[in-house]
Amino acid sequence: MATAVRGWLVGVVLAPEAGVSAELVPVTQKAARAFVAEHHRHSAPPRGDVFRVGLEIDGMLVGVVMAGRPTAAGLQDGRTLEVTRLCTLGDDNACSMLYGAACRAARALGYRRVYTYTLAGEHGSSLKAAGFVLDGDVAARASWSFPNRPRYDSNLFGERTRDPGPKHRWVRELG
Repeated sequence: MATAVRGWLVGVVLAPEAGVSAELVPVTQKAARAFVAEHHRHSAPPRGDVFRVGLEIDGMLVGVVMAGRPTAAGLQDGRTLEVTRLCTLGDDNACSMLYGAACRAARALGYRRVYTYTLAGEHGSSLKAAGFVLDGDVAARASWSFPNRPRYDSNLFGERTRDPGPKHRWVRELG
């Protein structure tokens, strides 16, 4: 049974298979950042976000999506959002569910499009399933830091926190 809370649907069952209950849940920024810090393969949690959504299966958090202002200055038009981090434990369809939830929330908030990036070696099946299309490629860079926009590419131990390799940019128009 779904219940409306301030215009949002909470408790929507997404994958009712063999007694497994998957549902989208609100998640705090602190909890989402902790989940990403513990489980993401190659990226640290983003500093901030506009909103975030969690996915629970049988009461256990198995994924989060964080959406915020686009990192590319040229995309910051006030009506564009970027999925800055998506992290799951690998459950079937979790990525697609979270991408879809982020897009529905973005549309409800008045955004017109959502961008996200993947490493060039990632196939993007979940993005395609959620309605994203490949928008272009971003060349590899030695660093993502620029004089007018400094970024820290490594932590205090010298370990890289950002992958400098080539990326694919994906977009979903929200119409």
